[in-house]
Amino acid sequence: MSKNIILPYRPYLKKLARELRKNSTLSEVLLWNELKGKKMLNCEFHRQVPIDNYIVDFYCREWFLAIEIDGESHQYKVEEDKIRQERLETLGIHFLHFSDKDPKQNMTYVLKVIQDWIEESIETSL
Repeated sequence: MSKNIILPYRPYLKKLARELRKNSTLSEVLLWNELKGKKMLNCEFHRQVPIDNYIVDFYCREWFLAIEIDGESHQYKVEEDKIRQERLETLGIHFLHFSDKDPKQNMTYVLKVIQDWIEESIETSL
């Protein structure tokens, strides 16, 4: 997909996204330290990105890839999360989900899944 596609978002979400960045969970901070600065296959990631009516934890514009860290609160929002993901997928966004424990207990696994997804996407785009 083209990097030049601008995805819609609600402007009021920018302030909320800024607050979420200031109050990141430990898992989000740990993963961000591994993704920022194009450390993952030279891909640029951003965190707490408003898209449409939602905010995704991490987003790579180049691959339309959203990465979500699902903590305890997601256990009670299964249907809401499903609707959210389905809506964002209609915009061409792909998702990888990890539990809140994954970055803390097995960062190697998390990074390998992300790397494998991007490498597969690169191969299929050639």
